[in-house]
Amino acid sequence: MYQPTIGLEIHIELKTESKMFCGCFNNPDEVRANFNTCPICLGHPGTMPVINREAVNSVLKLGLAVGGTIPSVSRFDRKSYFYPDLPKGYQISQYQQPLVEGGYLAGVKITRIHLEEDTARLVHVKGGSLIDFNRAGIPLMELVTEPNIRSAEEAITFARELQLILRYLGISHANMEKGQMRIEVNISVSEDSVLGTKVEIKNLNSFATIKKAINEEIERQKKILEAGGSVAQETYGTAVAKNIAGVTVGSQRSKEASHDYRYFPEPDLPPLDLTKFSLEELRLSLPELPVEKRARFTQEYNLAPAQIEILIGDSCIADYFEKVAKELKFQIPNSKFQILYNYLTSDLFGLMTEQGIALRGLKINPKQLAELVCLIAEDEISSRIAKDVLKEMFLTGLNPRQIIGEKGLSQISDEAIINKTIEKVMAENPAALQDYQKGKANALQFLIGQAMKELKGQANPEILKKLFEKYLLS
Repeated sequence: MYQPTIGLEIHIELKTESKMFCGCFNNPDEVRANFNTCPICLGHPGTMPVINREAVNSVLKLGLAVGGTIPSVSRFDRKSYFYPDLPKGYQISQYQQPLVEGGYLAGVKITRIHLEEDTARLVHVKGGSLIDFNRAGIPLMELVTEPNIRSAEEAITFARELQLILRYLGISHANMEKGQMRIEVNISVSEDSVLGTKVEIKNLNSFATIKKAINEEIERQKKILEAGGSVAQETYGTAVAKNIAGVTVGSQRSKEASHDYRYFPEPDLPPLDLTKFSLEELRLSLPELPVEKRARFTQEYNLAPAQIEILIGDSCIADYFEKVAKELKFQIPNSKFQILYNYLTSDLFGLMTEQGIALRGLKINPKQLAELVCLIAEDEISSRIAKDVLKEMFLTGLNPRQIIGEKGLSQISDEAIINKTIEKVMAENPAALQDYQKGKANALQFLIGQAMKELKGQANPEILKKLFEKYLLS
């Protein structure tokens, strides 16, 4: 039986103010070609690089977050290779002494995390290609895993968790569609414990692409081995440009080994003394990480795992939920976190999407949303009225009780008023009464709906149903 072995190489653009070795503005969204450039990031002869301290701190934060080892000394190296988007003809990277060694994430062992500079960007046009050097020199972090991943699902779980941690730490936007997180997979297939020949697939820019590319490459290698052939060590691209996600295409080049890059210590940069970096301060500055937040949300809010994943998938949303939950604890003894989750992720998110408003532009503060949840939990308003009140809160920023008072939306629980409405509905719908008497259960729901419509959605649904059943049995 053939066993796949998978390792990942993940490149992450860091969101520092300036580039890795110069003072040029680090703006990945710049549309003016070659605007954020200088002689250093353009690779002019005689220029001297200076290490970006913020970029180093970012890598160290990730290293601490995944339990990696931070050495006392780190060093930059020259990685020599030719490519049109590499202005100096070499890349300043790290080889023998990276900033972080080891660590674990999502059950996968990490080999190293190091820092380097990004390349320029090729823009292909009719008749040739252009080079935009805005990206050249942007701080680029590379994380390399051990080859101990066994399936596409494990690889995606790791990549998703890494993306989440990067965003929680605030060190990268990690948007794959913008190239801020670029994934390469190394895959080999063998029948025994000896590793097979690895093939690298580059430039995977979505989780769906990763899954399809890995599964397709595993099958390709299996077919070669089953036919008695041997797998060549190569680098493959993906047909992303053709919108065929994850379909591997022809070999780009034979896969290089590390000695092909002729690494040697970067002569223009001194070794980094990491004992001068305050690791304890960096450790204390780390936020609550996703794995910790999952455990706490499970214990404190008793939500389903899938619901928790939606909340913690964005730290801002998780923070907003918690602020509302904190207000709820003060207002009602048995906090209705499930009601809060439902109205937040369904109704409120729906309004935000419809109006194109982000959380930071929301007019509803946590205290107001908590008050609305209390009104629902204590049956002061129906769920139908709650949706109308929430929409008005969204548009105006007013408190829910103020909206209910001004629009007369309080829930009706007065049995005399409800009974009078029931009599009116029954008189107007004799056919529905006959259907109910014939055993058609949905006739009752029709009658309840008519009464609720008559009372403009303000009737207490439990009382309404109870009085209808009492009427029909009389």
